[in-house]
Amino acid sequence: MAAYAALVSLTNIMDQIHDHPRLPISLDKKQFKSLVEKVGFLLDFIETDSKGVITEEAQVLERQIAFAAYAAEDVIESHIAYQIRAIDQIHAHLTFFLDLMTVIEDMDSIKKKVMEFKEESRSKDLKPTYSMPTSTSRPITTAKNTMIGFDKQLIQLLDWLTGQPSNRRIIPVVGMGGIGKTTLAKHTYERSLITQHFDVCAWATISQTYNVKKILTQLLSWQSKSDNNEIDRETEDEIGRGLYQQLWGRRYLIVVDDIWSIEAWDNIQRFLPDNNNGSRIIITTRISNLCVHFDSPHLELTFLDEDQSWKLFCEAAFGQEGGVPELEDIGKEIAKKCKGLPLSIVVIGGLLRRSNRTREYWKGIAKDLISILNSGEDDDCLNILSLSYTHLPVHLKPCLLYMGFFVEDTETHVNEVIKLWVAEGFIKLNAIQSLEETARGYLNDLVDRNLILRLRLGSNGKIRSFKIHDLMRDLCLKLAQKEKFVYMLKDVPRDIDRARRIIFTEENLEEGYYSRVLPTLQSASLARTLFIIAVGPLMFKHRLLRVLNVLDQSMEEEIDLPKDIFDQVNLRFLSYGGYPGSMVNDDLPSSISLLWSLQTLSIQGGLFAPSQIWKLRQLRHLNIVSLDLSDPSPGGQQDDFVLRNLQTLVTVVDFALTDEVCKRIPNIRKLSMWFFDREKSSNDYCLYNLCYLLKLESFTCSTRYLDNLLHNIIFPNSLKKLSLENCGLHWDDLTMIGSLPYLEVLKLKRGSVKGREWNPVEGEFLRLKFLLIYKCGIVYWNADSSHFPVLESLVLVGLVDLDEIPSDIGEITTLGVISLYGCSESATLSAMKIAEEQECNDNEGLQIRFEFKNKSQVESFRENLEQLEGFTGNNIRRVYQQKLVTTGV
Repeated sequence: MAAYAALVSLTNIMDQIHDHPRLPISLDKKQFKSLVEKVGFLLDFIETDSKGVITEEAQVLERQIAFAAYAAEDVIESHIAYQIRAIDQIHAHLTFFLDLMTVIEDMDSIKKKVMEFKEESRSKDLKPTYSMPTSTSRPITTAKNTMIGFDKQLIQLLDWLTGQPSNRRIIPVVGMGGIGKTTLAKHTYERSLITQHFDVCAWATISQTYNVKKILTQLLSWQSKSDNNEIDRETEDEIGRGLYQQLWGRRYLIVVDDIWSIEAWDNIQRFLPDNNNGSRIIITTRISNLCVHFDSPHLELTFLDEDQSWKLFCEAAFGQEGGVPELEDIGKEIAKKCKGLPLSIVVIGGLLRRSNRTREYWKGIAKDLISILNSGEDDDCLNILSLSYTHLPVHLKPCLLYMGFFVEDTETHVNEVIKLWVAEGFIKLNAIQSLEETARGYLNDLVDRNLILRLRLGSNGKIRSFKIHDLMRDLCLKLAQKEKFVYMLKDVPRDIDRARRIIFTEENLEEGYYSRVLPTLQSASLARTLFIIAVGPLMFKHRLLRVLNVLDQSMEEEIDLPKDIFDQVNLRFLSYGGYPGSMVNDDLPSSISLLWSLQTLSIQGGLFAPSQIWKLRQLRHLNIVSLDLSDPSPGGQQDDFVLRNLQTLVTVVDFALTDEVCKRIPNIRKLSMWFFDREKSSNDYCLYNLCYLLKLESFTCSTRYLDNLLHNIIFPNSLKKLSLENCGLHWDDLTMIGSLPYLEVLKLKRGSVKGREWNPVEGEFLRLKFLLIYKCGIVYWNADSSHFPVLESLVLVGLVDLDEIPSDIGEITTLGVISLYGCSESATLSAMKIAEEQECNDNEGLQIRFEFKNKSQVESFRENLEQLEGFTGNNIRRVYQQKLVTTGV
């Protein structure tokens, strides 16, 4: 809710002011104490006393609390801006004192109303409709999405995909939003019967607003490792012709998910050839009328019956833990009230899964569902989903509303969202975790409640990216606009002068829209957040701006960074970039030191950063494609100049890790360094100081000319992830890496290790889960399961001389996948043999994935596989069909 977010944000501002040694602002001690007391009281009320009660009186109180907190933020941050800019300081200080007194008086008035409300609530004995979950940091559910109730449709779809006729066939899957169209398509797409039957499988998501070039790129990238930067510079027709050539003569399956208009289909279907070999295209849509255009039978998904609804509800609400008998009657009532819509059942089940399992609480949910269904409103689905918001813990509500800011059906990176939440001030400080760790716990909680969908896991096993269902996004936007949490800039703006968060992410707008609408942004004097897709430079004059996220759509190879951005002294988050292939090339101004609360600076390009950047005491994440970073001025031992919050420094070029630098970044967790200067030696970069970075968890090191860069380097024991390129180590040197006690991810990229033979030592790599070896000249690898006892994923790329993968690698009980791309045929055959041996030992969980550069290599491999001794005809067919995955052929 807006009130909670505003109060936590205000609390964070006051903490920053109190702890900042050089901020040119001082608060009257009595005023400060009074403000802290009142904010604490109101925050305690929001967190513990309201507990989801949504009476009209409570809603009015919450709105008043939010506006009062906003007013306090405006007064404090406006004064900071005036002081930093040295604008009429005497008059400004007097005005600040009087304005803050007014804010405190308003809060005191609201505090009295809250006390009266609490007293009345006690006398009426109001029952809370929400109880706090036991934890927000529990492990996320990793099970696949359950599909229940569509067995007949699945069988029919499989028959249409693999049967006659031989000409290209289009199969529409039709149904309302949330009915399970995408889930059915995904379960079909991933079946071994399908991956065996088709040469190429590709997937593209369309949605209401679509971009033909992006759709074609999606389809091309699903079955090719083409360079996305290179693709992005091509025209729509060029990408389409490339896709056509890749599909020509091959039996393919393409899923076109969530199509809304026949025009979208017409724009892409010309690039999908009819090879007369059984190719198929699945189209999912909510629009039944689209089916008449395809001249083929279609599948229409209907609502689940009561038994199916109950079974799905149990999966969502109880998982593998099993049901609770005393809740069965209420659970069946709740499942029935969802009217057979899978999305509603899954979301409500996720809500109940994270709640206290009491009859009283579940009866409250059932009662709320009945109220919604008896309201007579047409949009039952959105209203049912809104329960998931109403009964969320207050700390998760602003985080869920924020999900509406991202484009529907697109992949969103977790780290970006976490940084945004922290910059917005949503995350409350605690003594145990960092702000980022707390935020990740919140995100895991949203995943576990089925409110957002996990897409990819990183090499460390954590969620790397997610997306949000378009119905859930619609709900988030609807609620966010109702609470005045966000302003969507679509039409000619109205009342934008009071907007605090402005989102403008529309593409493909009519000519003249930008010039007509965007200048009105200058009147948004209270704006704290701007999400903008822009064409060309913009003017930024928002003294209270905290979050600026800009995607430059001008398609220029070089983008200029507007200098007036750095006049926004309250800025906390700045992300500026363009489409792949575009780069910002500029110098940061010395005035960057005025951004007293900057936390995240993320620029797609190459930048020079002056020494003044070392004065940014609140800086947490510095993420630049290529950063030329000035050395800090002497004085790093003074606490004023130590960047204790800095966690990420990516990617600094030809930068020396001097004693002074190490003193400035004692809590760095992620560090990426490139070294390209021919004139310097490894000693000039002082990497021997790396061992003093005791919190470092991720280190990336790349060089081009210094073979002995890491000679005699001692890595800190805290390392969990290490990526090396062209560092010229020898395989024996990996002993120092293998002894790192917490190392989970090791990426050995091109030229990182020299030599033909690797003999690992037992007792090393005890926690390693992910191993990548990329284009190293290894020939013989002598290892067994004891050398990598908990390895989960092995990725080998470009190992053209590798004789074989050690057979005992297959004995590692945790190993789930071996991936080979462009490796020798003998190494690939050895992987197949490992898979066959594991299957014979009833271990069918090991997957083998590999890719060859051309079709002739695939055919050669097939022939040699069939001649491999010990393989029967059935084994050859089974292994080839189930294990062989080829892309880019």
